[in-house]
Amino acid sequence: MGRGAYLAVEVSGAGRHPAAWRRPDARPEALLTAPYHVGLAELAARSGLDFVAVPDSFAPPGDDPDLVPLRLDAVAIAARVAPVVAGVGLVPSVTVTHTEPFHISKAIATLDIVSAGRAGWEPVASRTPAEAEQFGRKPAAPPEELWREAAAAVEVVVRLWDSWEDDAVIRDVATGRYVDRDKLHYIDFTGEFFSVKGPSITPRSPQAHPLVVLRGDEPEALPVAGAWADVVRVAAADLAAAHSARERVRAAVAAAGRDPDTVAVLLDVEVLLGADARSARRELDALDAHHEVAASSLRVVDTADALVDVIAEAVASGAADGLTVVPLALPSGLQAIAADVMPRLAGRGLRMPVPPGATLRDRFGLPRPANQFVEAKA
Repeated sequence: MGRGAYLAVEVSGAGRHPAAWRRPDARPEALLTAPYHVGLAELAARSGLDFVAVPDSFAPPGDDPDLVPLRLDAVAIAARVAPVVAGVGLVPSVTVTHTEPFHISKAIATLDIVSAGRAGWEPVASRTPAEAEQFGRKPAAPPEELWREAAAAVEVVVRLWDSWEDDAVIRDVATGRYVDRDKLHYIDFTGEFFSVKGPSITPRSPQAHPLVVLRGDEPEALPVAGAWADVVRVAAADLAAAHSARERVRAAVAAAGRDPDTVAVLLDVEVLLGADARSARRELDALDAHHEVAASSLRVVDTADALVDVIAEAVASGAADGLTVVPLALPSGLQAIAADVMPRLAGRGLRMPVPPGATLRDRFGLPRPANQFVEAKA
């Protein structure tokens, strides 16, 4: 992974801060429109960011009238963006706790097809009683069980992606066969949470296995990330804590029999940038006056130069392979990253050009995986 610092951005609503929709430069009336989300993705693509992370959950809205009580479906947002915005990866969150992996595999493979190989997904767990009650099928479960289920879901999804060989679609007009049935495979998965026969109904996508992004914050999550993740996101209060988190991830990857150097660890960093540190702090104070919220990871409320210094130190010290930047306010936060941060990173040699048409796996130096069913026949 020798391409400088990896950079992703998480975009949700008007930004991570719950009062961001009140800012004069926010666009609260546009949050439920396609052009808003397309515009954010276009800005990320022009900036040269590696991927856009779109968070999601099944948590019902709270009773606080100061919060924006809405969330669009992350996969649907990514699917809307994919055909019209080129040059950036799209990584929606997908809750696996109450969702069938067959449907997930089809949705993410389709996203990979319509994006020409720029799809990923972030499996997330649904852990609260309120979320479980939305479905009524099973109670909330402890973290250990949730992550066992997540691991099973990822395994089923990956098997289904392989259930079509690359050349299964033959379109043979002479014989009237569109698909070679001998190149479709039953996965016959039976486990603690799922029994799935397969095959998928969606052909193998450009990347074969769209990027798997997992969180590595909980002890119960680490074995799952070690076994399945291509990219691991971590939260940490400072770079020393981030370094420890990265080492835990790398140990989990090694314990799963994989090369830790093939898995990128990205540190979440909340950002609010200004012309100087004092003005950035005033902006945050104004937001906190409406609804104060504690930082969920390292937070940079400062200048673009200060954020670039953090990125450089994180990578040089081995605290992270890159960052997932989480703007506290949108779209202004992403505009600042595009105009002020990315050019500075390039100027300091921390970002290298990406070839046109690169897949998301290409961006992270990952080969296209072989098909497990083809290998079994060899």
